[in-house]
Amino acid sequence: MTPSLNGLRVLDLTRLLPGPIATLRLAELGADVLKIEPPGEGDYARTMLQSEADRQTGTPSAFYRIVNRGKRQLTLDLKTDEGRAKLIELARDADVLVESFRPSVMARLGVGYDVLREANPKIVYCAITGFGSDGPFADKAGHDLNYIAYAGVLDQLASRDGTPVAPNFQLADLLGGALSAVMEILAAAWHVARGGEGRCLNVSMTHATHAHNVMAHIALANADEAATRAGAGLLNGGAPCYDVYRTRDDRFVAVGALELKFWRVLCEALGRPDWSTRHWSLGQAIGGADAAELSAELGARFRERTRDEWMTLLEPLDCCVAPVLTPAEAAAHPLFRKV
Repeated sequence: MTPSLNGLRVLDLTRLLPGPIATLRLAELGADVLKIEPPGEGDYARTMLQSEADRQTGTPSAFYRIVNRGKRQLTLDLKTDEGRAKLIELARDADVLVESFRPSVMARLGVGYDVLREANPKIVYCAITGFGSDGPFADKAGHDLNYIAYAGVLDQLASRDGTPVAPNFQLADLLGGALSAVMEILAAAWHVARGGEGRCLNVSMTHATHAHNVMAHIALANADEAATRAGAGLLNGGAPCYDVYRTRDDRFVAVGALELKFWRVLCEALGRPDWSTRHWSLGQAIGGADAAELSAELGARFRERTRDEWMTLLEPLDCCVAPVLTPAEAAAHPLFRKV
């Protein structure tokens, strides 16, 4: 099949992770993406997380290569008249421009949305920012950890003692930034394709992450803020049927038997059919004393075998139990292994 975005022309002025991932997803859907970098060091990702082997050969880091694969590249100095004129020329024939500077940087350079719109009224201009294009935090610096902290998400990524854990998965960058940008860009491109004018999109990673914090919003609506804490809610350890358990070899299994039918199959497989009546859908208090007691009993049961022994037994039963894989194990798993 012809890629869905075949013919869509995208100018990518972004750096590091959120913007490059957004334009990568567009490229994977068939868009022609031109990555524009400043002279000198270019995108900082070229040297970030660079291996010693790449450093010795002068090869851009795996970080840079992975998030920018499939894109054409151009060096352009927007601080010069020539560079600005070239960008405006490129914008005349482009469908989308994505940038991730702080608000007003592009305007100060003389190539903001108003200038580019004059050159191309149909252009979809997407600015990805940390805290939005206006307001008291608009010019504030930040990174993923800061954004999820402000959004009320980091507070929920906590160990049992309540200490927040810095995740190695960039929630605000990828969900709040990249995927939110792709969604808005595609919606705006649809609008233009139906005869509308171009759009100026402002994607705030913090605001988008806050909007996606659905379980917390539900807890607040129910006046049950305590349910957002580790071990207290339905989906964060407060229900024995939906939690992570350590195995005999100090590995882990993720139990997601949220529905009663899956829980009953699991209890039978564990040799404890009597546990099947102790489920949140049958009235067990989420985060309550019985839930805590059953979680401890489940924990002791899973410690009796290794992770892989448990998976040999449980995976064929379709009871929503998964092994907690390392990145290396995931890469070699049949789900992701390239044929």
